[in-house]
Amino acid sequence: MAALARWCVQRRLVAVLLWLLALGGVSAAAAVTGSAYSNDYEVAGTESGRATQLLRDGFPDLGGDSDTIVWHTESGTVRAADVQQTMDRTLEKIAELPGVAAVSGASDDSGAAQVSADGRTAYATVTFEDRAENIDPGEVRAVVDTAKDAGTDGLQVELGGSAVALTESSGGHLAEVVGVAVAAVVLFLAFGSLAASLLPIATALVSVGTAYAGTVLLGHAMTLADFAPMLGMLIGLGVGIDYALFIVTRHRRGLKRGLPVTESITNAVATTGRAVVFAGATVCIALLGMLILRLNFLNGVAIAASLTVVLTVAASVTLLPALLSFIGMRALSRRERRRLTEHGPEPEVPTGFAARWSAFVERHPKLLGALALAVITLLALPTLSLRLGTSDQGNNPETATTRQAYDLLADGFGPGVNGPLTLVTEVDSGDDRLALEGLDATLRSTEGVASATPVTFNASGDTAYLTLVPESSPQSQQTSDLVERLRTEVLPRAETGTSLDIQVGGVTAGYDDFADVIVGKLPLFVGVVVGLGCLLLLLAFRSVGIPLKAAAMNVAAVAAAFGVVVAIFQWGWGSELLGLGRAGPIEPFLPVIMVSVLFGLSMDYQVFLVSRMYEEWLETGDNRRAVRIGLAETSRVINSAAVIMISVFLAFVLSGDRVIAMFGIALAAAVALDAFVLRTLLVPALMHLLGGANWWLPRWLDARLPRISIEPPECRAAHERLAHVVEEFDEERRDDVRDIAG
Repeated sequence: MAALARWCVQRRLVAVLLWLLALGGVSAAAAVTGSAYSNDYEVAGTESGRATQLLRDGFPDLGGDSDTIVWHTESGTVRAADVQQTMDRTLEKIAELPGVAAVSGASDDSGAAQVSADGRTAYATVTFEDRAENIDPGEVRAVVDTAKDAGTDGLQVELGGSAVALTESSGGHLAEVVGVAVAAVVLFLAFGSLAASLLPIATALVSVGTAYAGTVLLGHAMTLADFAPMLGMLIGLGVGIDYALFIVTRHRRGLKRGLPVTESITNAVATTGRAVVFAGATVCIALLGMLILRLNFLNGVAIAASLTVVLTVAASVTLLPALLSFIGMRALSRRERRRLTEHGPEPEVPTGFAARWSAFVERHPKLLGALALAVITLLALPTLSLRLGTSDQGNNPETATTRQAYDLLADGFGPGVNGPLTLVTEVDSGDDRLALEGLDATLRSTEGVASATPVTFNASGDTAYLTLVPESSPQSQQTSDLVERLRTEVLPRAETGTSLDIQVGGVTAGYDDFADVIVGKLPLFVGVVVGLGCLLLLLAFRSVGIPLKAAAMNVAAVAAAFGVVVAIFQWGWGSELLGLGRAGPIEPFLPVIMVSVLFGLSMDYQVFLVSRMYEEWLETGDNRRAVRIGLAETSRVINSAAVIMISVFLAFVLSGDRVIAMFGIALAAAVALDAFVLRTLLVPALMHLLGGANWWLPRWLDARLPRISIEPPECRAAHERLAHVVEEFDEERRDDVRDIAG
């Protein structure tokens, strides 16, 4: 690490130009190729997946995405001649547009059901030639523009569906701008130097920008969700600014203690830079743990987010040293430079609130530990009512055309029309056909069913389907209950005496199946992520207790963060006030992604806190002193880093995307609890109570484990040189946390 830092400092212009070239080249390639995202939740072997495949094979024309155009009049009816002519003319134009396979409207022979009972709302169905993730956005935009052009003062036209949703703007980059601005203010307050406060921002922006463009390119090679770039940016800005903050803080400490600029930068990268690499590795391991689930949808998210973390770590230990060498002593504020000139080098000792708090925790470990545990438990309680399912376009912002189309359809036809279920089966005999002929009547009498269409057979007669509209919305628990009732009670009775095997598909069925698969694999996933994280900490700190406490703290942070998410998004506490739409279930993929990210981020603070304690323990063998000094010397920088990360994460609530807002609030809550409750209260309290047992490792295990170190041996020599430089100052220094009696 030291050699890498020296190379970057000596060839600082080359290092900066290489990063700018990478950013420009990857961004240009992404701009040329465009994006290719795919929100494909299908899981091989599930019933909804089989239904989709049967429909695709038996009815190729229905394999594309189906979207809706909704017409609404405030006065009169949609059956009025002028309105009817407008609708027919518009649908004829849309039918001729590229990418459109079929259009069916209220004026068709079978379209009577597409006009509401009050006659004020009607809808048409537009079927594209391909699935939403494969449709050219320009083709969808042409449909949207053509439909919108038909709107008048007396005729409202809105569109809904998966393809249409791709054309809606995400609100620009307001979230990123706000997050970066708040981070810049916090950095300036912490450093007092404009140059030093801008470098972590610049480092994070270059690395995250490169990763964002790389994620766009990655979408052409594998299944990648449309929220993956925003998620990567959210994580990258948070950890990228924090990692740079840790290194700059170490560098500034070296300058204050009299080290030359080059040696201070090298020492900072060789010490804190190694901790950054270690912390980044834990984040990547946690993220890549999603690969064991073998779900294409999550594989792309895991690799894209890991790519972002790798690039932010790389920039922190290569680009940042080069930038620090450019600003030289301006990494310190003017007052700090003036004081250094007048009084000479001096160590930055932990005094003030950090020292007093550390001593306070040492004196009251039981009380503070119990208080922290009570707070975490209280926040985690809502997690017990977690319900995984599909949110629908009724959760979109009220100004979105998809949200308005959803509301118009729900008001005119009932909420279930926004998420119909599709029943598909193979047909082998005349008895099968006979049984299917009366199935729609049976379904209409089923509890929770609003309507059902007659059965439609394909040209060869070997496949049939019908569409069922629930009484409840796609995200409702009642709709999920209906899917379960159809699969376990209604359809098995209808299949009796035939060879039919009717599969239930549709949005709700697909999400429910996806959630079931994830929940089934979640214990294995969490076990692997926790186990690998514990193994890394075991190797780094040569202790059994440290990894076990870290695992427990990480589980506590995840549970509490989920509790906050459930309260806001599922229970609806303040969701409308925050502009996040109505309450609804939690997306089925969210727990896996959040567990990965939260475990990784929690490990960051664990590494930075315990590594300083471990260093003091190796030097003194005094656990109380090690915990006291470690907490006092790291709490300020950890708290500053936490404030930055929380600000960045919360800013993404402004993105207008419900999923990204979930991630932002969950991560912000986890980091806040981790930094201000767990790492500054519960962890040091437990370490004081456990004493020397914190560092216990069986001799037989110690002899067999490979030895790795977060800080290399050469750093000991650096510490000795620093001690010699400030020897005269040490004779006159004030009392600090090291002098507080245990």
